[in-house]
Amino acid sequence: MKRPMRLTVISDLHDGQLVGFTPPSWDSDKPKGSALRQSAWRMRRAIYSWARELIHALPVPDVLLINGDAIDGKGYASGGTELITSDRGEQVEMADAAIRDLFYRGNRRPKIFMSYGTGYHTGKKEDWENQLALALGDNVEHLAGEGNFDIRGTIFNHKHAVSTSQIPHGRFTAISRDKLWNTLWSLRGEFPAADVLIRSHVHYHAFAGTVEGVAMTTPALQGYGSKFGSRIPSGTVDVGFITFEIDEGKQFSWQPHIWRAPFKPATVVEED
Repeated sequence: MKRPMRLTVISDLHDGQLVGFTPPSWDSDKPKGSALRQSAWRMRRAIYSWARELIHALPVPDVLLINGDAIDGKGYASGGTELITSDRGEQVEMADAAIRDLFYRGNRRPKIFMSYGTGYHTGKKEDWENQLALALGDNVEHLAGEGNFDIRGTIFNHKHAVSTSQIPHGRFTAISRDKLWNTLWSLRGEFPAADVLIRSHVHYHAFAGTVEGVAMTTPALQGYGSKFGSRIPSGTVDVGFITFEIDEGKQFSWQPHIWRAPFKPATVVEED
């Protein structure tokens, strides 16, 4: 009996940002600067160490999906004040270093599929994912705005962006809508119907499905604490990645691997 084929899905690394997924080779040895920057250093070190240890304990996947927003970009909305580096070339080098560190082990390397991310982060006039794909080399099978790949008869549809909701149960609406549109496209005979539809961008893991297939959003590898994330939207976020095991006959399972921050108690107000 053949072993299952293995797929790992990562997204939203946001390399270059203060709590982006930063390899140690691109980071300082100890926290520096303001209290905010020191806190961000501790978070990004904790997340990277957690992910590296866990991924290295798993077999090298047969397939790796990098589902967009590997870099953070120029940070225009906050004037670049939340960046480790604003150089998108360096951000691509950071992402390349992280992916190689986690998934390239000698001659054992996964086949890589990639999605274009959000223009605000990865380039509105150019596509910096192209540079990341070039850096990763011949292992990259394709880079697309939306794509499909087939693992032992199970069809995976991938795209970065999907809308979100400010209510918990509304989070299932957008992915269910995308799954329905995918089905309607397939009925026209132009594209395959997805068994697994994967979206990212929203930084949380949610899933919805029927016997015809499942749709899901992926956790991010960026940590908590951006100005936008902490000040504007409501809702929980998830940090981590997803692994799949796929057998023939459209049989598959998936496992979310989620990092949790240490408990942060409320500030105690002392009586005079």
